Amino acid sequence: MDVNHYFSADVLTSGTGDLSTVDGLTQSQQRILRRLLTNPGDYLWHSDYGAGVGRYVGATDNELVKLKAVIISQMMLEDSVAKNPLPVITFKTDKTSLTCSIQYTDADSRTLQTLAFTVGE
Repeated sequence: MDVNHYFSADVLTSGTGDLSTVDGLTQSQQRILRRLLTNPGDYLWHSDYGAGVGRYVGATDNELVKLKAVIISQMMLEDSVAKNPLPVITFKTDKTSLTCSIQYTDADSRTLQTLAFTVGE
């Protein structure tokens, strides 16, 4: 179990005021989001952790091809993501925002999961 925390949000608490915990698919998606939204080098002891998706707002098509490869390589480092089939990633972008939609297979349940998020405005 992990502390229930979405990237860039407050830590969540339980009804009794304790730290809320999370496991399963929600834990997996929180970990994936944290990994994808963290800039490489931001974790002092893990300089290769993170995809830095936010740096790609306003990216060209060529840069989005690179980002897709970075996302897949980072997701393959998560135990909760099945290695086969590879995640399917689509982007919608403009000058001020980037929306990323990822379909991946959960390694434990072998079910197809969708994770979507927007960075920028």
